[in-house]
Amino acid sequence: MNALTLILLVLGAGLALLIFNHDAGQTFGIANDDFGQIIYLLPIAGLLSVGILSGRRGKSSEVLRNIAIWLLIVLGLVAAYLYRDDARSFGARMTAGLLPGTAVSVTTSEGGNEVIIHKTRGSHFQTNVRVDGKVLPMLVDTGASTVVLSYEDARAIGLNPQALDFSVSVMTANGRAMAAPVRLDEIAIGPIARKNIRAMVAEEGRLDESLLGMSFLSTLGSLQMRTDELRLRD
Repeated sequence: MNALTLILLVLGAGLALLIFNHDAGQTFGIANDDFGQIIYLLPIAGLLSVGILSGRRGKSSEVLRNIAIWLLIVLGLVAAYLYRDDARSFGARMTAGLLPGTAVSVTTSEGGNEVIIHKTRGSHFQTNVRVDGKVLPMLVDTGASTVVLSYEDARAIGLNPQALDFSVSVMTANGRAMAAPVRLDEIAIGPIARKNIRAMVAEEGRLDESLLGMSFLSTLGSLQMRTDELRLRD
C-alpha cells in the first residue's frame, strides 16, 4: 500500500465517521469540529514524514532542504485554512470589481445563504436581479416601500404596461409619478428567491432604473450594510 492510498483511506474513514456522528456532535469523545481538524492535519503530517524519510537517503544538505520545502508546504496549507474567510472576501471583491453588478453568494457558518453586493463607482448598491426569469439591473433602495420596475423593465419581463392601471402616486428621483400595482411571480438574487412579491410599475420615462425595495428586502433574515458592501441573508 503506497502513501497516497493510505492518506485517502484515512480521509475517507474520517469523513465517514463525521457523517455517522453528525447528530451526536462528537466522535470518540472529541467534538466533531476538532476531530475534523485532526483528520485534516494527519495527511499533512504524513506527507511531511514521507518527505523527510525520502530525504534521508541523500546528503545532509538535501535532508535539510527537503525538510524546509515540506515545512513551507505545511505552513502554506495551514495559512490557507486559517485565512479561508479572508480569501473568500478577496475573491468576492475581485469578482465585483471585474464584473460590476455581480452579487457574490456565500454560505454562512450556520449553513444558510448570504449574498454580498458591493458598491458601484456611483456609490450605490446595484446588482443583477432575476425577475420572472429575466435578469434586470436593479438599485437596492431601502427607502422604497415596494419593488418598483421601470416601464422598460416591466415590458422586458413580459408585462403589458399599456394595460396596467397607473393609479398610485409615488415619489421617484425624477419627482412625483404615477405607478401601477402588480404582482411578480418570483424575484431572486443568487440562491435567495421569493415568490408572489408585491411591486409597482412606474410611468414611462419616470424611472431610469428599477428599484429593489422593501417588499422583497423585508422578507430576508437580515440586511447588514457596511462601508462598501451590503450583506443579504436568507
